[in-house]
Amino acid sequence: MNNAENSPLAWISHCLSHFGPEIRNVPGYRQAAVALILSRIGSSYRILFIERATHPGDPWSGNIGFPGGKVEKDDVDTRHAAERETMEELGVDLGKAEYLGRLSDHDGAHLPVLLSCFVYGIVWEKIEFTISEEVKDVFWLTIEELIDPDRRGMYEFTFAGDRFECPCVHLPYDDKPVLWGLTYRLVSEFLEKTLKISKEKFEE
Repeated sequence: MNNAENSPLAWISHCLSHFGPEIRNVPGYRQAAVALILSRIGSSYRILFIERATHPGDPWSGNIGFPGGKVEKDDVDTRHAAERETMEELGVDLGKAEYLGRLSDHDGAHLPVLLSCFVYGIVWEKIEFTISEEVKDVFWLTIEELIDPDRRGMYEFTFAGDRFECPCVHLPYDDKPVLWGLTYRLVSEFLEKTLKISKEKFEE
């Protein structure tokens, strides 16, 4: 679907088209793609997140993220992979959404993964989900909830026997883990490039 000039998400599309995302190719890294799905209610924006189901051997098992997964041989490109995975995981056809643009590619800090993120706007009021076994839950977070300074914190995790800390967002749900890692970095970039919320503001 083409973006109409009077679309409530037109400003997001405008911002994404006027900054140059860094498109990367890292030899030996596995390519993956996700979809950042946005909707607007009145003057407020909200972003769709998933809580991944727990699977042994999955490095993102149980994490908060965006719908998506690894790029397969049959995928035309990384954007196609993000749309395919969103359909498989949530039953959502992004061909009916507004494609707004993309973010820069991000590599995993501790795993050889290169992640592409494509941004879509949903303008219809109600969306039905058909959740696959890969997904435990799907939910929305408003921009206000994401940038609330009272929800800022640091997340401590262990990888290959070493302990690390990274910034995170504590979600307004007691039964969910924190938002951190690659998804946190993508959200931070999205807010800075489109809503002019600086990385420093997001992380303060």
